[in-house]
Amino acid sequence: MFLLYFRAAFGILFSGFNPLFVLVAVGQAAGAYGIANEKRWGYTLGVAMAFAPAALRILFFGPGALLSRDPIGLLFEIALIALLLHPQSKDYQRLWFS
Repeated sequence: MFLLYFRAAFGILFSGFNPLFVLVAVGQAAGAYGIANEKRWGYTLGVAMAFAPAALRILFFGPGALLSRDPIGLLFEIALIALLLHPQSKDYQRLWFS
């Protein structure tokens, strides 16, 4: 949840106000809010928005841009995806989220 908020804040600050990247940042913030309030839609949106920056980078710049454009950002994206899709996170969301 904190990584989603962190990525959303920096996404808005450093997006150059590109509407597509601002939309992803707003989606990340909404997903984090949903996870904080234990909503299933928040978890689903959070997972989708965790994959969105890498997908957009591949779409606009090609597969080689994943490592060459922002390697530190890529590490945060991978960490966020790994934390959201970890079996303990999935079990927690399955049991407790409404």
